[in-house]
Amino acid sequence: MMSKKPGIAHIMKYVVFMLIVVFVVLLMLFASGSNKSFDEVRQGVEGSLDTEVLTEQEPAVFKRNFSLNAADYDGVMYYSSGSNISAEEVLLIKVKSESQIQEITDAIDQRVEARINDFDGYAPDQVKLLENVRQSVRGTYIFFACSQDADAYLSAFSSSL
Repeated sequence: MMSKKPGIAHIMKYVVFMLIVVFVVLLMLFASGSNKSFDEVRQGVEGSLDTEVLTEQEPAVFKRNFSLNAADYDGVMYYSSGSNISAEEVLLIKVKSESQIQEITDAIDQRVEARINDFDGYAPDQVKLLENVRQSVRGTYIFFACSQDADAYLSAFSSSL
């Protein structure tokens, strides 16, 4: 009796299937949000902030800078530099519904463009910061950072979810 060996096509079907399963699992992990409360995520991000440069801002400042009302969301944390000649700021928002995400990301983009126009010509270091902002949307959380330490802040946000 001859034993029947599986052909290469048969083996490739299983390899492709396993790759698809791994891809879907990774996609779910990185695209999903978090079941942690806003306060837990906030504490994780706040712990990484340079509070000598950044100070927490009132909801009125958030509204003036982004044209958004903090009361419309489940949580807002907004830190910015106390100096008018610094573009550094960090924003964390938890939306009530996913339909609010586009509105917020548009407001962030408009803020960045306006700040680039403000600093263009006299503060090239601030323009460079603004051109290299870090932004992330994970589930119902939106994170934005404009800082020399933006990568560290983004990492703190991701690990706090």
